[in-house]
Amino acid sequence: MTAEDTLSSVAQGDAPVLETLVVMNLDSLERSSLDVQTYHLARLAALVAMDAAPVSYLINLGAAADAGVTLEQAQGVLIAIAPVVGSARVASAAGKLLRAYGLALDLDESQ
Repeated sequence: MTAEDTLSSVAQGDAPVLETLVVMNLDSLERSSLDVQTYHLARLAALVAMDAAPVSYLINLGAAADAGVTLEQAQGVLIAIAPVVGSARVASAAGKLLRAYGLALDLDESQ
């Protein structure tokens, strides 16, 4: 499945895709021994490092927000990792975060 296929499925509320993504991550928080906010911030850093698709940000940042991760904390992670991953990767992530935010708004409006 391509990133576009996944994005399309998620945007349409395709439950099997969402359920699969949830199942893949069920135990990782508990097994990480990190507090919930640190866990989500580490995942954000990993998404940036791998130049993830907007749908990945959409899924992960929704859970991060539910866990109380603030915009300032997310921005702090981007600043902290910029020297390691590079400014181009952080700028790419910022654009994808904006697209993910737009997708979230579109999904909210359609429901």
